[in-house]
Amino acid sequence: MLRENFNDLIYLVMVARECSFTRAAAKLGVSQSALSHSIRGLEERLNTRLLTRTTRSVAPTEAGENLIQSVAPMMADIEKALLQLADNQGKPSGNIRITAGEHALSSTLWPLLKPFLQAYPEVNVELSVDNTLTDIVSGRFDAGVRLGESIEKDMVAVRIGPDWKMVTVASRDYLQKHGIPATPYELQNHNCINMRLPTLGGLYSWEFSKDGKDIRVKVEGQLIFNNLASRIDAVLAGMGIAHVPEDTVKQHIANGELQCLLEDWTEPFSGYYLYYPSRKQHTAAFEKLIEAIKYKG
Repeated sequence: MLRENFNDLIYLVMVARECSFTRAAAKLGVSQSALSHSIRGLEERLNTRLLTRTTRSVAPTEAGENLIQSVAPMMADIEKALLQLADNQGKPSGNIRITAGEHALSSTLWPLLKPFLQAYPEVNVELSVDNTLTDIVSGRFDAGVRLGESIEKDMVAVRIGPDWKMVTVASRDYLQKHGIPATPYELQNHNCINMRLPTLGGLYSWEFSKDGKDIRVKVEGQLIFNNLASRIDAVLAGMGIAHVPEDTVKQHIANGELQCLLEDWTEPFSGYYLYYPSRKQHTAAFEKLIEAIKYKG
């Protein structure tokens, strides 16, 4: 009875985590029908419905969520104990889940991860690209990557990248037609390529700094995107002015496709940080990851 329930509870936690029988079955290495049969058997033994199933998604019921919240930490502890055993044998292994914004991933995290993964082939890393301020605890992530200024005080933060800055750019064709803004306030008279903030649903106010004075400017324009690549494509096409990370358009500025504006109003950020809960007990694989990607500049 204990063994049967234990296996079924593992299956339940995985289905709830993946919100899908198909994905859960693939990760567990069992058939979808066997997985569904196992969950139904658990529900019958407990005489309680644990999952709500629709044609598009699967979600825990209130009873199911309560059960998962009770057993998931214990299962995580068991998994960590097994991983620790492997670590003690000199083979760091296991799964690490990290959430990061698209620029944080492409500019900083991914270049650091590539040599780490080659050095530790037994470590599996799952990367979730998300521009929101994700709650890594409720999202069951081991860590996240953000600017230091937006990390909660109860998190451990480890710097992983150098300073970087945002730049305001436009194509020469656009500037010839519409003129060059002399101050950030003059951007309000231009066609600016906006970014939608997924967390609040509002538009990003462009940030500038000069002589210790910080200002935010709300701009307007014909285009709004929620991803970086499309904004860069639009500014290259001459469709307006964009405010983007410098490294993403550095080559376009160097070859003359884009012109940098308001340069004396731009000051750098203090780089990206990997953050994680201070109370979380980590495996040797995670400790090796921190050691490998910590900023050494």
